[in-house]
Amino acid sequence: MNKRIIASALLLLNGLLWTNTAMATEEPKYDVIKTDGAFEIRRYKPMLIAETEVQGDMDEASRKGFRLIADFIFGNNERPDSPEASKIAMTAPVTAQPLTSDTNMQTADKWRVQFLMPSQYTLATIPKPKNNEVRLKEVPSKYFVVLSYSGLNGVAKVQEKTNEAIQWTLKNGLEMIGSPQLARYDPPWTLPMFRRNEIVLEVLAPKQ
Repeated sequence: MNKRIIASALLLLNGLLWTNTAMATEEPKYDVIKTDGAFEIRRYKPMLIAETEVQGDMDEASRKGFRLIADFIFGNNERPDSPEASKIAMTAPVTAQPLTSDTNMQTADKWRVQFLMPSQYTLATIPKPKNNEVRLKEVPSKYFVVLSYSGLNGVAKVQEKTNEAIQWTLKNGLEMIGSPQLARYDPPWTLPMFRRNEIVLEVLAPKQ
């Protein structure tokens, strides 16, 4: 099949998955510790996430991971109190993170893709995935350096922004933990100039 047709079909699929969920825009809760232009140090509050691990380059892995978790939240699940399925609201952002500690987003071929789960749920009350490739996890409060930017997310641009975030982190005497994350907040039909993207780096708690 023509690659252009495949790409168009995938874009349409993502669009359909977002349809009727555009108003469900719950985001992670956090406190801003420091702001410096497009950079922030944030302390995120505990959250519940759904995640999956996939192979491929950044774009391929993001599509695979999105489809797997979207399948879970749109009904491939089982409520804890009955065998029935339940639709879970879409939230933002969707994040993609290389599985190794390597900071090169251009060469990574194994990724962790994550969705925030709505705050109404706990691990005990949320519907459980029927696909064992999707896992639910409680994440404790953590500190992150976040670089916000708009536009499209070609892998070269993502790497450029990742390098900027790492340099700012080191310049400010912070110690990075693990690999960077790419967070995307908008459905695929959003015009590039209005897209909200973030590079997110976990760090040790800043010294007081």
